[in-house]
Amino acid sequence: MANIKSAKKDAVQSKRNKIINSSRKTILRRLMKKFSEAVLQKDKELANILWLKLQSNLDKFSQKGLIHKNKAARYKSRFYLKVKTLV
Repeated sequence: MANIKSAKKDAVQSKRNKIINSSRKTILRRLMKKFSEAVLQKDKELANILWLKLQSNLDKFSQKGLIHKNKAARYKSRFYLKVKTLV
């Protein structure tokens, strides 16, 4: 257990950030899963809507440091190719 005030504060912040980051990762995984299902069902409208949401979230989370920027770029590239195959 931390004895110094700043260490105690850091422990509280890291717990809070862990909860926030895990929920954001869950959001991202759910969006990716829904998008993949829409592509498999060949639902163009839903895939386009989910693609825009997914792209936005990938950019946000890579800016916040939740995922690496290259990983976000790789996901965006792969998902964009899936959207193009539907059109």
